[in-house]
Amino acid sequence: MEHALFPHLFKPLDLGFTTLKNRAVMGSMHTGLEEIPGGFERMAAYFGQRAKGGVGLIITGGIAPNREGCVADHGAMLTNESEMIHHGMITRAVHDNGGKIAMQILHTGRYAFHEHLVAPSAVMAPINFFTPRELNEEEIEKQIQDFVHCAGLARQAGYDGVEIMGSEGYLINQFVSKVTNLRNDRWGGSYENRIRFALEIVSRVRQQVGKKFIIIYRLSMLDLMPGGSTLDEVILLAREMEKAGATIISTGIGWHEARIPTIAGMVPRAAFAWVTEKLKGAVSLPLVTSNRINTPEIAEKVLAEGQADVVSMARPFLADPDFMEKARQNRPRDINVCIGCNQACLDHIFQGKVCSCLVNPRACHETELLIEPAAAMKNIAVVGAGPAGLSFALHAARRGHQITLFDRQPDIGGLLNLAVMIPGKEEFHETLAYFRRQLEKLGVCLVLGRKVTLEDILSHAPGEGDNDQRKFDEIVIATGVVPRQAVFPGSDDPRVVSYIQAIQNSDTLGARVAIIGAGGIGFDVATLLTHRGKSTSLDGDAFLKEWGVDRTYRFPGGLFPVDPGRVQSCGETGSSRTVYLLQRKETKPGAGLGKTTGWIHRSVLKQRGVEMMAGVVYEKFDDRGLHIVHDGNKKVLAVDHVVICAGQESRVELAHALEEMSISCHIIGGAHKAGELDAKAAISQGAFLAAEI
Repeated sequence: MEHALFPHLFKPLDLGFTTLKNRAVMGSMHTGLEEIPGGFERMAAYFGQRAKGGVGLIITGGIAPNREGCVADHGAMLTNESEMIHHGMITRAVHDNGGKIAMQILHTGRYAFHEHLVAPSAVMAPINFFTPRELNEEEIEKQIQDFVHCAGLARQAGYDGVEIMGSEGYLINQFVSKVTNLRNDRWGGSYENRIRFALEIVSRVRQQVGKKFIIIYRLSMLDLMPGGSTLDEVILLAREMEKAGATIISTGIGWHEARIPTIAGMVPRAAFAWVTEKLKGAVSLPLVTSNRINTPEIAEKVLAEGQADVVSMARPFLADPDFMEKARQNRPRDINVCIGCNQACLDHIFQGKVCSCLVNPRACHETELLIEPAAAMKNIAVVGAGPAGLSFALHAARRGHQITLFDRQPDIGGLLNLAVMIPGKEEFHETLAYFRRQLEKLGVCLVLGRKVTLEDILSHAPGEGDNDQRKFDEIVIATGVVPRQAVFPGSDDPRVVSYIQAIQNSDTLGARVAIIGAGGIGFDVATLLTHRGKSTSLDGDAFLKEWGVDRTYRFPGGLFPVDPGRVQSCGETGSSRTVYLLQRKETKPGAGLGKTTGWIHRSVLKQRGVEMMAGVVYEKFDDRGLHIVHDGNKKVLAVDHVVICAGQESRVELAHALEEMSISCHIIGGAHKAGELDAKAAISQGAFLAAEI
C-alpha cells in the first residue's frame, strides 16, 4: 500500500533474499557504549528502540576486525567467539522489535589513535600524531583474513549483514588513494592495483557468509581531498564491487582530514545527494546517499528525484528514534529534528564521552533516563521558557504532571531565538517548532509576555475547572542568564553594546566593530556581522561554490584546483565590515569551540578578514576607538562599536527571593550555572530533573 505523504520513502526494497521494509537506513555512528562496562546492554536498548521506531535497516558503529584497526587502545573489535556473545544482545533486541541490523567493520588504518596503527604506506595523517607502520605482503594478507573472519563472526552473532567501511579516509580508502598509497608492488601503483585490497576483502567476505547475507560497501564517492579519486575511478570501483558480491553501495562523502564541512549544521540539507546520482545507471545495485538528510520531506525528495535508492540518516535517529513511525503516521511535525550541531554526538566521541544528542538527551541513555508515568501527578510551576525550562516542561508533562510555564518574553525559546539569527544555525527553528507543538499537545499552560513575580508563583495555579485551583507542588527556576558587563573607562558608552543588542540590531552597527570575547558567542556575533546575503546553509549551490567543491566532478577529489580550506565566495557572503575578535586569555581564540565544528568557524572568519587577537588588555573606549594593549604594544582600534561577549551571569533574583521565604525550588540551566551558552547541558538537566520529580 502506497504511503500518502512519502510513497518513495516507504516503498520496500527487495534484495532478493530479504526485503527492507522501507528506504531508510540508520547510518553508522560510534556511540562510546562499545567500550564501557555494560555498554552492550545499553546498545541493545538504544538500537532496539530505533528498530521499534520503524527504520528499515540499522548499521552499528564501527567494530574493528583486529587490534591494529581499533579507533584507540581498548577499542571495540570482533575477533573471537567470546566477543561475539555480547553482540547477540544487540541483534536479538533489534529482531525482537521487527528490525534488521548490519555491523560495520571498520579498520581505521592511519587514523588510529594508538601506537599499533598500520597503513599501506608510512604516511602520517594530519589529524593524528602517530605515524603508521607500512604493511608488508604477509601482513596485508592477514588484514584481509581478519576482515573475513570478523564478517563470519558477525553472521554467527545474528547480524543481517555487514557494512565494510571503504570511505572517509580509513584503511581501505587509504589503499585506494594515491595520496596515502605510495607502494610499487601489486597493492599500489596503478588504480587497478590500489583497489585490489578492497575487492579481495569483499569477494572473500561473500565466500565466507554465503549469498543470503547483506554486504554493504561504503564507497568514498567524493574524497574532497587534493589528488583524490576521479569520478571515472569511483565508477570503476563501484562496478568491480558489484562483481565482487556487494549487495548495496553506500556513498561516503569526504575524508575526516578534508577541510570541507560535510555534516555540520551550516551544510545545506542533502547537499551531497547529487554525487550519489552520478552512479545511477553505472551499477545495478541499490545506492545509499547520506549527509544532512534530516526530515522525511527531504528524504522523500531525494528518492523521488532519483538521486538514490535509499537514504542514510544517522544523527536524525539519535534525535528521534520514532522518526519513521511518525512519518508513517503522517505526523512529520512531531519529529524531533536533528539540527546538525554535533555537540553531544561527535564532539562527545572525540572527548572520550558517551554519545548523546542535544535535542534528545535520552539518546544512548535509554536505560538511565526513564520518562515513565509519575506515581503521583503534581502541579508544577516552571519559570523560564529557554532550553532548560522547555525540556523540563516537556518531559514532566509527558510523565503526567500539570505544568504552568512562565516567561517574560512573548514567545518561548529564550536565547535560542538569538541562535536562529546566526547564519548556519537556522536549524534551531526546528527545535523551537518541536517544543511549541509538543507543549500544545501536552496541554502545558503558557503564561508569557510579562515579568514573573513572587505573587505569580505563590498564588493558586489554574486547574482543569474554574473551581479547581491548587498551589504549586514544585517550583522550577530556569530563568537563564544575563550578559556579563565588561568594566573599563568608556564601557558605559551607548556604542558599547551586549551581544544580545548586537544580534537583534546587527544592521545598526557601524562598519568597524570590535568584539570582546572570543568564545562561542563571540564567534557567532562575528559570523553574523561579517555575513551578507542569503545564508549559504540554505543554498546548496552557493555552499558548494563557497567551499570550492566541483559539482561537475571534473577534478580529482571533487575539488576545484585550489586550497580546499579556502572559502571561495567571500565577495558574495563576505563582509564590508572590519571586525576584530579579541580576548583576554592567551589561548588560541575559539579554543573552546566544538572539536568537529570549531575549525569551520575559524576558517570562515579568517577568509572574511576577521583579525583575532589573544592576550588583549582593554584600556578604554572613546571617540578615537577602543584602546588596547596587545603583545606589549598600545594600539587604538578605530571602531564604531564594541560588542561585549565576555560571558554571562545567572539570573537568580526570583530563586533568591524564594529562598529568603524558605520556599524550596529547583534551579536548572543557566540559572544554575552560567558559562558559555550551553543548550546541550540545559536540555539534559531539564530532562533528568523531570525524570526524578
